[in-house]
Amino acid sequence: MSLLARPIPKHPTVRVAHRTFSSTPSRHDWLAPKRGHNQKNRKGRPRVRTGGSTKGTTVVWGDYGLRMRDHDRRISAKQLQIGAETIKKRLRGQRYRLYTRVCANIGVYTSGNEVRMGKGKGSFDYWAARVAVSRILFELKGDLHEQIVRDAFRLAGNKLPGLYEFVRKGDPPVMGITPVEPGTTLEQMRRPTLTLPADVTAGRIPAITPP
Repeated sequence: MSLLARPIPKHPTVRVAHRTFSSTPSRHDWLAPKRGHNQKNRKGRPRVRTGGSTKGTTVVWGDYGLRMRDHDRRISAKQLQIGAETIKKRLRGQRYRLYTRVCANIGVYTSGNEVRMGKGKGSFDYWAARVAVSRILFELKGDLHEQIVRDAFRLAGNKLPGLYEFVRKGDPPVMGITPVEPGTTLEQMRRPTLTLPADVTAGRIPAITPP
C-alpha cells in the first residue's frame, strides 16, 4: 500500500507532554552528600571568616537557634542526627518546624590498628561536618514557649561535642567571637581594644644607643 492510499484516522491521538519538573522540592539528605565518597577529603580545618563576614551566625528562617560558641569542631553525621532526634523527642506533640544549617559533606577515613606509615589514607569510615565558631546548627520555628525551646536545645547541646548558646531571631551577628552591635563598623572592630601608654610603645622602637 502506498502512502497516498493509507486511510487517515478520524480522531488522531494527541500526545500529552508530561511535566519534567515538580513544584515540590526533593528532600535533601543533610547527613550525606549526593556525590558520594568518590574522592578522599583531607582532614582540613573549618573555614573561619576573618575578613569581616558574619555569614551563618544569625537566625534566618526560624525564631530560635542553637549556636556554637567555644571553637571550631568536626562533628560526625551520627552526632548531628542524635542532636536532631533529641530536639524532636523533646518537642513531641508540638507544632513546629526544624531547620538544619549544616551539612555532613566531609568524608573521614581511618586505617586499621598496627598499620605502618605510608600504606595509604585508609578506607571510608563516616561523614562529618566542619563547624566553625559562632555557627548556627539548628533553627526552630513554631508556636512554642521559649522555655520549652531552651530546654530542647539544652538537651541537644549535651549530646553534641562543644559548647553552645541559645539565640533568638534578631540577635546581633558575631564576627569571630565578638558580637557586632548595631552601629558598629568594621574599622571599629579591627581597632585594638587595649591602649598602651606612650612609654611602652616608644620602648619598642629600636635604637642604636641604649637609653
